[in-house]
Amino acid sequence: MHDGHDPDIEAAEAVPRKRRKGIYILPNLFTLAGLFGGFYAIVMAMNGRFDQAAIGVFAAMVLDSLDGRVARMTNTQSAFGEQMDSLADMVSFGAAPALIAYVWALTSLGRWGWIAAFVYCACAALRLARFNVNTAVVDKRFFQGLPSPAAAALVAGFIWLMTEAGVRGEEVRWLMFALTLYSGLTMVTNVPFYSFKDVSLKRSVPFAVIVLIALGIAVINIDPPTVMFGLFVIYGLSGYVLYGWRKAKGQQTSVISTSTDEPDERGLHK
Repeated sequence: MHDGHDPDIEAAEAVPRKRRKGIYILPNLFTLAGLFGGFYAIVMAMNGRFDQAAIGVFAAMVLDSLDGRVARMTNTQSAFGEQMDSLADMVSFGAAPALIAYVWALTSLGRWGWIAAFVYCACAALRLARFNVNTAVVDKRFFQGLPSPAAAALVAGFIWLMTEAGVRGEEVRWLMFALTLYSGLTMVTNVPFYSFKDVSLKRSVPFAVIVLIALGIAVINIDPPTVMFGLFVIYGLSGYVLYGWRKAKGQQTSVISTSTDEPDERGLHK
């Protein structure tokens, strides 16, 4: 007697439907918004609006810090998202700061100006490529070399501060030259910089921490260019202080081991 169940239909229903490949919209929206920040910064620099250009870079930096956290919190990490993030970073923190610095001050130095801008841009590309092939991170609390958003913040922050003070680029062109080279070359060093990756947004914190965050926001609002640039100068020097301290104590200064597919770099990580 037939009981109304067709075994062939049941077997077909038991096979899970193949999931169509797609792209996670939420984290990639943040990445695209960050890319727009970098593009906006370049356009503003071409129009001579250097304060707006600097704000575009800082906005891209905030959005870049969010896309990875959003992807992890919503469990939407993907290989596509990683590649998209790297390409957006190259525009926002590699090409944009180099071009803004060149148009604002370095153009008056002739060939030395574009050499400094290119060195920064090339170092940003090398920094991002090296970050992508670093497979076994020894200590996730630290970056190897100055992260590209912080390097961009140093360059853009200085331009923002000087623009607000009414100082023209030609007046501080050699200072801009030195800062551009420092930011670029520090990205490709083995100096460890604190990554803040051990700060969890999901963990509960004491009430005092929220009060301190509110005070921090208030202090930044007093004079955003000065405070932001000051904070990134401290951060930009902190790696060398930590490097010296580790060397003095005889500790390992490298925080990563590289991909086995890449040329042997063990001699660089002493």
